[in-house]
Amino acid sequence: MMTPIKTGRETAEEKFAAAQKKTKKAIADKEQAQIVRADHTAGLRARRLAKQAVEKKAADEAAADKAAAKKPAKKKKVPASA
Repeated sequence: MMTPIKTGRETAEEKFAAAQKKTKKAIADKEQAQIVRADHTAGLRARRLAKQAVEKKAADEAAADKAAAKKPAKKKKVPASA
């Protein structure tokens, strides 16, 4: 059986279609990688913010404890000498 002879145009169209398919796949892969990277970054940010919130709460409590410990005792009123 004889295979049909392709013209230059047909060959070029096949190569172009293959290149288009390859490009679409590369773009899809790149977008998927961006999504994965964005999810990873969002997770890191959430953990960092949670850690900062815990640290701030601990610092606020420590400052409140320190302020309570520093509070001076009530002074006794001494009658003024006249």
